[in-house]
Amino acid sequence: MIKFEHSVFALPFALTGALLAWRDEGFSRSGLWARLAWIVVCMVSARSVAMAFNRVLDHEIDARNPRTKMRHLPAGLLSRRFAWGFIAIWAFVFIFAARELNWMCFLLSPVALAIPMFYSFTKRFTSMSHIVLGFSLGIAPAAAWIAMRGSLDWRIVWLTAAVTLWTAGFDIIYACQDYAFDVHAGLYSIPKTLGIAGALWMSRALHLGMLICLLALVKSFALGPVALAGVAAVAGLLLWEHRLVRADDLSRIDAAFFTMNGYVSVIFFVFWATDIFLK
Repeated sequence: MIKFEHSVFALPFALTGALLAWRDEGFSRSGLWARLAWIVVCMVSARSVAMAFNRVLDHEIDARNPRTKMRHLPAGLLSRRFAWGFIAIWAFVFIFAARELNWMCFLLSPVALAIPMFYSFTKRFTSMSHIVLGFSLGIAPAAAWIAMRGSLDWRIVWLTAAVTLWTAGFDIIYACQDYAFDVHAGLYSIPKTLGIAGALWMSRALHLGMLICLLALVKSFALGPVALAGVAAVAGLLLWEHRLVRADDLSRIDAAFFTMNGYVSVIFFVFWATDIFLK
């Protein structure tokens, strides 16, 4: 129903935030691996709650959309009762894992769940739903910092901004395939507002903004040439992603959305983790 493997989009950025916090505290090894493990549990469980909630809330919309009518709930493969039970279990797991990290994480855990759940409502009233989705993933590295340090350093917000812009950009590309349905159903999206060609240009602008934020992050944390090489690698992947999709040819959206963005997050983490460990 929710594809656990798609956790790869935000998880590497969360782990990058955790490693930056570890570096900032002087590479203390006290409880490092336990904290990283609980961060992974939090990431997977929060995403499970958010995605399942989205499936429940969009049940009727998905049933009317030819692209999504075979999803588990509209196709009758799973029941709404099962989905609500799934949401409750993973919400408990998330809050428990947050409590195991520190009290600040525990106190903020309802907010961390509320933000991505709120996203599910936004397509009903604003074209900025893509930005809200981006922020839902973007809070991951800042949350990981809080998990490691028990407080927030505003330098990590550059990574939150980068992930927000990156996610919003690729979600706009993905939404292009639902342009006709959004117009017919009265839903809101950037493709509906700007047209497909305009939406693709908006996506490019957001991804350029992501790269600027990553460069600001490199400067803020005084990272080295390997981190800069990681930014260059991400830029190359994003350029390739945008070459896969044109306004008159959306046939390769799945490759642009799933494959390329999976590479972006993993390759980014490899370069930046290497830079952090080398220092």
